[in-house]
Amino acid sequence: MSSPIKISPSILSADFSKLGEEILSLEKAGADYIHIDVMDGHFVPNITIGPEVIKRLRPLTKKIFDVHLMISNVDNFIKDFANAGSDIITFHPEATDDIKKTIKKIKDNGKKVGISLKPNSSIDLIQDYYNEIDLILIMSVEPGFGGQKFMPEVLDKLRKIKKIINEKKLNIDIEIDGGINFNNSKQVKEAGANILVSGSTIFKENGGNLKKNIGLLRSN
Repeated sequence: MSSPIKISPSILSADFSKLGEEILSLEKAGADYIHIDVMDGHFVPNITIGPEVIKRLRPLTKKIFDVHLMISNVDNFIKDFANAGSDIITFHPEATDDIKKTIKKIKDNGKKVGISLKPNSSIDLIQDYYNEIDLILIMSVEPGFGGQKFMPEVLDKLRKIKKIINEKKLNIDIEIDGGINFNNSKQVKEAGANILVSGSTIFKENGGNLKKNIGLLRSN
């Protein structure tokens, strides 16, 4: 059974000088989730925002905060991000010494669990955890910066993961992030993704018409 397509705009492409307004605009435009990229300058070569910013944004909307932690020693920060108002906390298997323990920590804080795979990360990294997670985030660019070009070679990984989920009859969302636009949105949906993260396309195409761009990504 295919899940309805959800759009999770990445605020990495928003105007950070008016982030609150941008989130309200995304809500009005029909976004399903708000995708928040957290980078530490260590796990990835860029620095973005921390729990304090998420905490300030949280009262503005009831939309699901889809928080992607691209940080090392991820266990040290889960509680902070949970308390700040994250709904889904996604981490990279390479950022922890004990994947099972990290999953448990996120669940103990009452949040949904996502695991993210970089373009070169093997799906074997998550083979023991399908029964314990809610979401798999496939990166279709190298994590660290917005505006990169989509890597079509990840489509094969997407199809394999979708097949495994179907065979196991599990209810796991498959999210894709990186260079998602009107040209490749159909491809990624056909390959198995049901949550599309997009930044540049949503904020910049069609004169920044958020509603139109979200609608096109959903229906294309």
